[in-house]
Amino acid sequence: MTTVLLVRHGLTATTGHVLTGWMPGIPLDDRGQAQAAALAARLAPLPLDAIVSSPLERCQQTAAAIAATRDGQQVITEDRVGECRYGDWTGQPLKKLAQERLWRVVQAHPSAVTFPGPDGESMPDMQHRAVAAVRAWNARLGQHATYLICSHGDVIKAIVADSLGLHLDQCQRIQADPCSLTVIRYTPLRPFLVRMNDRGGGVDDLMPRKDGHSRTRGHDQVQSDAAVGGGSGGADAANGRPGMLNADTMNGATSIQAAASGRQQSADTRG
Repeated sequence: MTTVLLVRHGLTATTGHVLTGWMPGIPLDDRGQAQAAALAARLAPLPLDAIVSSPLERCQQTAAAIAATRDGQQVITEDRVGECRYGDWTGQPLKKLAQERLWRVVQAHPSAVTFPGPDGESMPDMQHRAVAAVRAWNARLGQHATYLICSHGDVIKAIVADSLGLHLDQCQRIQADPCSLTVIRYTPLRPFLVRMNDRGGGVDDLMPRKDGHSRTRGHDQVQSDAAVGGGSGGADAANGRPGMLNADTMNGATSIQAAASGRQQSADTRG
């Protein structure tokens, strides 16, 4: 099975205020740099076979902070995990865009949305190229790889929706906060969403196994089997039965941190 860590970039001065899209010159602010450094420290014990990033500066900086703890590991740029191309909406204040008729379509039926202007992309096209990138990197790195992709909120939500077999219209039920960690394990039969929007959990359950059982093809079916009866979370993962979801590992300390830091962003907050 291939383990993919999806990281949203850290905060910028425009996050939650302006739909920056592919605008150049949008770096992490001081908060975002601190977030990236904290995530890099949290992930430091976990070996990564590759660090892949959107070409946009805020992702490159976040990925570079993670790579900096890994003895010169390079960041690989992948255009297909870049931000959705918002066309004429790019650079517009979110409060203004919320008054547009298309905004409600984005919220309720993103599968029907193509952003206006000659550079506007449809959300299904964005999902298709992002998921294709993940699948291509899975094949390139192999079934025993663990690697990281640094991307954007809408892109991560679209990838998660695909992993869950959800219609793209359901992606607005998914949250991807700045510098959050979402983890998907791809097995021969199905993906497993291991964590989502995690902003504080450890990485012990993501470490490669030492007994080598998961590195043999004979265990593909076991890796693809879903838990029956709920499973016992991390204990199952430690005993070689991946795919057992655990409420603690799904969200890490997200709910606690969200309560401490205030209201989380809604689906209406983009960028």
